[in-house]
Amino acid sequence: MSKQTYRVCFCFQRRFKLAVSEAPPEVRAFFVQYSENGIMTADHFHRFLKEVQKEESATKELAQALIEQSLAEFKHLNIFHRKVFNLEAFFKYLFGDINPPISPALGVHHDMSAPLSHYFIHTGHNSYLTGNQLSSQCSDVPIIEALRRGVKVIELDIWPNSNKDDVDVLHGGTLTTPVELIKCLRSIKEHAFAASEYPVVITLEDHLTPDLQAKVAQMLTETFGDALFHPGSECLKEFPSPASLKKRIIISTKPPKKYPEAKNAVQGESDPKSGKTPADEEAWGKEVPDAKGATVANDKDELDKEDSTEEEDIDYGGSKSEQNVAPEYKHLIAIHAGKPKGGLAECLKVDADKVRRISLSEQQLEKAVVTYGKEIIRFTQRNILRVYPKGIRVDSSNYNPMIGWSYGAQMVAFNMQGYGRPLWVMQGMFRANGGCGYVKKPDFLLKSGSHNEVFGPKNGLPVKKTLKVKVYMGEGWYYDFKHTHFDAYSPPDFYARVGIAGVADDSVMKKTKALEDNWVPAWNEEFKFPLTVPELAVLRIEVHEYDMSEKDDFGGQTCLPVSELRRGIRAVPLNCPKGEKYKSVKLLMHFDFV
Repeated sequence: MSKQTYRVCFCFQRRFKLAVSEAPPEVRAFFVQYSENGIMTADHFHRFLKEVQKEESATKELAQALIEQSLAEFKHLNIFHRKVFNLEAFFKYLFGDINPPISPALGVHHDMSAPLSHYFIHTGHNSYLTGNQLSSQCSDVPIIEALRRGVKVIELDIWPNSNKDDVDVLHGGTLTTPVELIKCLRSIKEHAFAASEYPVVITLEDHLTPDLQAKVAQMLTETFGDALFHPGSECLKEFPSPASLKKRIIISTKPPKKYPEAKNAVQGESDPKSGKTPADEEAWGKEVPDAKGATVANDKDELDKEDSTEEEDIDYGGSKSEQNVAPEYKHLIAIHAGKPKGGLAECLKVDADKVRRISLSEQQLEKAVVTYGKEIIRFTQRNILRVYPKGIRVDSSNYNPMIGWSYGAQMVAFNMQGYGRPLWVMQGMFRANGGCGYVKKPDFLLKSGSHNEVFGPKNGLPVKKTLKVKVYMGEGWYYDFKHTHFDAYSPPDFYARVGIAGVADDSVMKKTKALEDNWVPAWNEEFKFPLTVPELAVLRIEVHEYDMSEKDDFGGQTCLPVSELRRGIRAVPLNCPKGEKYKSVKLLMHFDFV
């Protein structure tokens, strides 16, 4: 079909010529440079791989294998039998699935023998919720989906059931419908290592009496068996490594001490009923905020007084002595959570004899980094910091994860059941290291200098390298969307947005011009991104369809870890708002570092 018809009214139609994918001018120039008489042999292609694609380890055998793999769909052409590229086949290779922006051969390549505190860990928040934080159903389904995507920290809020004789999982103080704890545990056992064999941490927000804690200990032991990690001592002196914990389940919660009188659903974290979703929030989520707007704490005491209201971190206090603490439950807790008395300054003190975890809300972290930034980084060199969404995010939206990561926070907990730009950045970060759910923190977050100084993600850092990104073109929307999806009366007017999520100085978004009435937009625009902390940078890519009268329509997105970007011309597949890959939609782009 060479033309496409749009009905404007009952008696009038508009016809548009359908564009076809053609090699961009720069790709044509490369083909001419690395071919003879319109033919690119394996020797020519080998030179192209080394000089343009910067694949220095590429061999002639690899070049030949890639040609043969790419030519499988060209069996009707003479070049298939000759095992060489013509321009069409060369272009199809560059725009094909076998030329992704991150090498699938990399796999897990970070050092996995360091303590858990040396890694960013893919972390979920309220992992059992299917939708919003107030009234959605609790289920094991989102837990399964999260584990399959590579999430390695699953959060379960555990409460007595209505008869007080068993344990349910639900979001306390809300209208969420419960799911049985045992069902969640069995699903975790079945799917824990679907993405990788590295350990899964279960963080328990515990609202149970001692008898039910004993029942949970029995459930955990019987469900996970030998896979359940037993710490062996009351407090670990140092966290084990992901490599030593392969196929293990780790429990993290506040060790039981004192217990409150029986309560009905105490509010967890912060009051979720106090916030509303902005009516004008875009369907694909707000723009990711940067770290420049962090609230400055005017008074140190203000930070100290503001304690986490998460149940796992509450010290119930009172005059009651310990009541029948379930030792079998207490002995299963490998990562101890909770804050000691004395405010945040006391919390961040590093103990040489034990390691632990503390939790801060996104708001608390924003305030804390202003006053205690260096102390937080020193704390996270040995201990674990978990950051969780503020309670007013009743729509299961998320926040900028870069603030937590740039101060060494390992568990930046996200509502995985939501979607939007912050979640896309989270997904991009954990595409690194083979998607195994663990990304080694940069050395500057793990070590102090000779004068005990630590990294500070502040303004004024020097540029380490500059990323050059050229957006050649895109295709695939015609096959994956109805022809009236973007515009009822004409083909779409696509534009691309490209930028960086990173420390404040590196974060930026730029965009191409919008090309009218074209299913195969060819922008051929280049952008440069100076990076002061490239180790934490995530490349953000979006496509939208310009609409003069309404909101621009969403056309695809992806985020990629800058640390693993392959130089050269690459085919970049795009995803839907929830992060699932489209069947056909992709961009042809060129990446380089200077």
